[in-house]
Amino acid sequence: MATTTVPTSPPLAQVRVARRTRGSELRAVKIVWEREVIRFFSDRLRIVTSLVQPLLFLFVLGTGLSQLTTGFSGGLSLRTFLYPGILAMAVLFTALFAAASIVWDREFGFLREMLVAPVHRSSVVIGKCLGGATVAGFQGIIVIALAGLVGVPYAPLLMLEVFGIQLLLAFTITAFGVMMSARIKQMQSFMALTQMLVLPLYFLSGAMFPASHLPTWLTVLNRIDPLTYAVVPIRHLVFAHLQLSPLVRARLDAGVSWAGWPVPTLVEIAMVAVFGLGLLGVAVVSFSRSE
Repeated sequence: MATTTVPTSPPLAQVRVARRTRGSELRAVKIVWEREVIRFFSDRLRIVTSLVQPLLFLFVLGTGLSQLTTGFSGGLSLRTFLYPGILAMAVLFTALFAAASIVWDREFGFLREMLVAPVHRSSVVIGKCLGGATVAGFQGIIVIALAGLVGVPYAPLLMLEVFGIQLLLAFTITAFGVMMSARIKQMQSFMALTQMLVLPLYFLSGAMFPASHLPTWLTVLNRIDPLTYAVVPIRHLVFAHLQLSPLVRARLDAGVSWAGWPVPTLVEIAMVAVFGLGLLGVAVVSFSRSE
C-alpha cells in the first residue's frame, strides 16, 4: 500500500525588532539631523532665496525710510536699528521652512516610514528641530557677516552671543513648525497658516520699532510674543557696542518690562528657551498621537 507524504511547511522566519537603546535613539537623532543638513546644502537656490527678504528689509526699507527717522533716532542709521530684527528674521523663515518638510514627507509617504522605525518618535522630532536650528543658524551667520555694512563692529564676543541667541530662536521656531506639521496634511495649508502667523509675530516683536512707550494694546501683544524675547536681547547686545548718547539709548533700547520691572537679558533669553522646550514637548505629544 502506497504511503502519501504530507508536505511540511517551511519554518516561519522570525522577525526581530531591535531593542531601543540610548545609542539607537541618539543614532536616530543624528540621521534625521544629517538629512536636514544635506537637504539644505544640496539646494543652493533655497539658500539664496531665503536671504532675499532680510536683505530687502535691511537695505531697501532701511535706506528708503532713514530720512524720515533721522530726528527721532538721534543720528543713528535706521539700518543699524533694524539690524537686530533682521538677525532674527534670518533664522525665522528658514527654521519654519525646515519644519515644513514634514508635510512633504507625509504627502510622499516617507514620514510613515520614519515613524514605524524602532525608535521613539521623540527622537525624530528632536532630530528635526536640531536640523532646522542648524540650517537656520547657517543663514544667521551670513547676516552676521553683514554687520560692518550697517555700522556694527565685528566684535568676536558680540558675534558669538548673537549667534547663540539665533540658534536658540531657530530651535524654538522649528519646534513650533513641527508642532503645526503634526496635524496639517497639505503643504498649501501649512504655507497659508505660516503666512498668517509669522508676519504678525515678527512685527509685534519690536523688530521694526522700540518696545517701550507703546499703546497699552500693543504693549500687551508685544509682551506675549515669544519673538520679542529674542529680538530685544539681540538689540541690547548690538547697541552695547555702539557709541550712543544716554537719551538715544534709553529711547531706542529700553528693553522689556513686566509691570514696571525691567526684565534682565538673561531672563529674556531663558524665556525663549522655555518657549522652545514647551513647543518641543507639545510636538512630541502631537506626533505620538498622529499617524
